[in-house]
Amino acid sequence: MANSISKSRPWAGLLLALWAATAAAEVHDIEATFEPDFANPQRNQFKNQTPSEGFCRQLPATCESLGLFSLIAQIPFTANAPIEANHSDPRKGGMAKVPSEWRDVMVTHASGDTHRVQLRIAGIGHETALPRPVRELTGGAWWDQLWEGGAWVYAPAPCLGVGRSTAGEYGYNSFWRVPEGAGVCSKQAKFQIPMSMRYLYFVYGYELRTPDPLKMEAGTYTGSISYTVGPNMDFDMGDVMIPADPLLTLNFSLKVTHTMKVDIPPGGNRVVLEPAGGWQSWLNQGRKPTRLLRDQTFNISASSRFKMNLQCQYYSNNTCALWESTSGHSAPLEVSVTLPNGLTDGAGQPVNRRRLLRDGSGTELFQPGFYLDRKVGTLHFEVAQDAVDEMIKPDTARSYSGSVTVIWDSEVG
Repeated sequence: MANSISKSRPWAGLLLALWAATAAAEVHDIEATFEPDFANPQRNQFKNQTPSEGFCRQLPATCESLGLFSLIAQIPFTANAPIEANHSDPRKGGMAKVPSEWRDVMVTHASGDTHRVQLRIAGIGHETALPRPVRELTGGAWWDQLWEGGAWVYAPAPCLGVGRSTAGEYGYNSFWRVPEGAGVCSKQAKFQIPMSMRYLYFVYGYELRTPDPLKMEAGTYTGSISYTVGPNMDFDMGDVMIPADPLLTLNFSLKVTHTMKVDIPPGGNRVVLEPAGGWQSWLNQGRKPTRLLRDQTFNISASSRFKMNLQCQYYSNNTCALWESTSGHSAPLEVSVTLPNGLTDGAGQPVNRRRLLRDGSGTELFQPGFYLDRKVGTLHFEVAQDAVDEMIKPDTARSYSGSVTVIWDSEVG
């Protein structure tokens, strides 16, 4: 925890200078990032990039096990009246009530895409400074005798202690964990504490719930939330301890980096359509094929949403076509896609032989459930039987061709 407060008198002037310097509004920036991790493809979570201060910096293992982060709010508090011994009103002594329930923070991308972050305050700590030495206030005793139930390291219910503190003649520093919806946690003074007891600052621990980054656009999302500080406000330290600043604002910045890559195996950009089993039945027996087809695999790496459609050299209505220049005949070409497990459509359904059309209808949204790294999908090319009947004529040589561009587009509206 923080160093014990010195009992030398010159320190009092330093405190006043600190208080004056921090009277401006308190603003904290919280940053988190998401980048796909091929070693942990199932881990679809943001990583908090804001370095902890105070409690979680000093005891990182404890905070990591609890999913906590902590920051120091440089907002001093000063008592406006003495704290009376054995007071009956919790608001007249040492207390804390913080916004421990989950609150929503909307974060917005430059495109207008908006998602919800949830935040709750899950811990509170103070750097306490007495106007006189604790032994003087207690008649030679120590911090354990100043407060009911022992020193502040022993958190009052419903708050929970962490078993760590630092103490000196004038100062005491500890931290309480605050369960969700905890309400007031208070300590009764057993001896009178003269006016001008101070909290030099307070430390707050927080928990975050971040949105699914795989459903977010690449780029930065920003948003903010403000908490009030003072009696009967969000951060409430009772009626005696009065803050120098009534507002704490948290600014959020969530940066999303996505991977979207499709690889076609060498030679895969040239697709030759054939009957199932080849041309032998037609060449040797004159048996006309019912379909012409070819499957072409591809490898996809994806952490973001995407859509698909076609561009065609020759087209037939909403699909592509093959062209035979000598006869001037064209044949519709059906193109469909099968995506690997982990990619679904907007309704959460697997994608199996989904038709690709020029206007993109039916393929407006595909989304990963986790990061996919070089997983295999298939493009299916087919000419149906009615078109094959027109393409293949006895004793007539024909050659059909055409270019088809399949588009994987991560710019999903």
